[in-house]
Amino acid sequence: MNAHEIDYKIHGDDMQFVEIELDPQESVIAEAGALMMMEDGIQMETIFGDGADGGGKGLMGKLFGAGKRLLTGESLFMTVFTNTVPGKKHVSFASPYPGKIIPIDLSAMGGKVICQKDAFLCAAKGVSVGIEFQRKLGAGFFGGEGFIMQKLEGDGLGFIHAGGTIYERELQPGEVLRIDTGCLVAFTHNVDYNIEFVGGVKTALFGGEGLFFATLRGPGKVWVQSLPFSRLASRVFAAAPQAGGRSKGEGSILGAIGDFFED
Repeated sequence: MNAHEIDYKIHGDDMQFVEIELDPQESVIAEAGALMMMEDGIQMETIFGDGADGGGKGLMGKLFGAGKRLLTGESLFMTVFTNTVPGKKHVSFASPYPGKIIPIDLSAMGGKVICQKDAFLCAAKGVSVGIEFQRKLGAGFFGGEGFIMQKLEGDGLGFIHAGGTIYERELQPGEVLRIDTGCLVAFTHNVDYNIEFVGGVKTALFGGEGLFFATLRGPGKVWVQSLPFSRLASRVFAAAPQAGGRSKGEGSILGAIGDFFED
């Protein structure tokens, strides 16, 4: 294996964190801000990109690889946590919002998994974290959450997080599944992915489910989340008190009429 062989344990139910066990000189990479806690003897180091090349690339190659991460809204840098002392040590990473942490063994998934751009949490050192461009322009212009996605490549363990309940589906050859673009978490590289327009103007304008679905065709494995963070954030924002001290939409239509007369 090229990636480090780490062990792990996931704690909790709805607010999970993953505890990584590192043997001497083993390392794990993570996004900035994902750390929850670590034991004495673990050294932190900030690096360009994910360090998967093992130092074989030149400076320009590393800058290019790290710069691609900006397209997914991530930082140029990642953090490496290495056990520098004899004996096993532990470091833990927490999910940033309620949901589940999904462990993925890339060696069992054909060496590549494609996921939402903000789903990656941490991975064994040696796993490459890059970007995946969709081949079809329809997915690019109308996919919303799905045009530029992250890809995890290698033969080690990677961990992604998602909101709400996680549903794992194994698609058979030719089987099609249509998913709200925000609810799609990840899929294996052999799944054909595209964006499909929701037929019917009335459905598109008043259905409340958006104009487009992600269409996935098997064979392959798909992970779906029941509560995308964008959906949760929009509900929280809608219920938050406004400048006048009242919640947006409070009192339904009567509240809106009252606001009209107050103005």
